[in-house]
Amino acid sequence: MTSRFSGHDPARGHDTGGVPWRGRTLTGTGFDGDTGAADERLAALLAESSPDPVAVVEAVARARLLVPVVAVPGEVDHSTGLAADATSDMASVTLVAPDGQRALPAFTSVAALASWNPDARPVPVTAQRAALAAVQEGCEVILVDLPPPPGSPVCTLRSSMVWALAMARPWLPAHEDEHVATAVAAAVAAEPSVARHATGGTGDGGLRVELALHPGLTRDEVAGLLARVGERIASDGEARARIDALAFAVRPA
Repeated sequence: MTSRFSGHDPARGHDTGGVPWRGRTLTGTGFDGDTGAADERLAALLAESSPDPVAVVEAVARARLLVPVVAVPGEVDHSTGLAADATSDMASVTLVAPDGQRALPAFTSVAALASWNPDARPVPVTAQRAALAAVQEGCEVILVDLPPPPGSPVCTLRSSMVWALAMARPWLPAHEDEHVATAVAAAVAAEPSVARHATGGTGDGGLRVELALHPGLTRDEVAGLLARVGERIASDGEARARIDALAFAVRPA
């Protein structure tokens, strides 16, 4: 570390890499008056035992979030005969669950982030920027106010919520979403064995598609019909992004 910076004089007008100071512009984050406290509306909702998810996403969309970044080793200095980190880079944090699901942690306040990892640096961002970062990193969910292990996050923003935030549009449950309703209707319309259909929600926030079938279908024919309907819905990329999980229920017409 000493040898890397020995002889460097900042007054010469450049950094240690020889890049001039002149011409550089430091821009604000857009949160210059931020005190690090949580948004009051969002904090109040998250304190409820069963907050309305639509209201939560609306509050998140208006709030400032803090995305943690941590130092990771860069170049290694061997000049003293011992390996030592000569440089370090700052990197955002991505969490991976045992089942492979990737998650982006985000926090409502500096205090919440420090409780999770006191060494992490808070970067203030809009909810849209956090969601876009999650999509870019392949994260299915955003974990809000994650406590130290092994605690659970105060709130989990599911993939459909993350997508809505990234697109800067309101979020609705899949069974109340007009785009999803149109995609389901189109997928079902191609099946003459379906007399009618309806949609509803599931306990885990997914979409339940109920199909009333004309009599005479075998078990294998029903399975094939469900597979085709599911594939047609999935072929609509926007509809797929708005559905967290898909379940079918069948009954006689």
